Amino acid sequence: MLLFLTLAVSAVSFGQVKKPVQTVTIKTPTVQCESCKQRIENFISREDGVNKVIVDYKRKTAKITFVTDRTNIENLKTAIANLGYDADDVTANQDSYKKLPLCCKKPEDGGGMKKQ
Repeated sequence: MLLFLTLAVSAVSFGQVKKPVQTVTIKTPTVQCESCKQRIENFISREDGVNKVIVDYKRKTAKITFVTDRTNIENLKTAIANLGYDADDVTANQDSYKKLPLCCKKPEDGGGMKKQ
């Protein structure tokens, strides 16, 4: 009985190996509003390995914490670009950009926040 208990405790402690986690900040210069923020946070949080996403549309950044053996920064940039937003050096997918609501589009395309 004691041997079984020792083996069970050993198995549990060996099974809890910490995965390497990384936090990156990606520049998202085309993020315009709260809608953009929610759209990116909801989509990226479902990516495999992502633990946390915080988009700051005023600073135009996305801070993402992820498990490095399940995804990488390039995959995250590509996912943001596939939503229709620029991500560092990866430009937005044009078809996705065209589908964004007007408030999420660049000011030169008639979008962005209205100044009062």
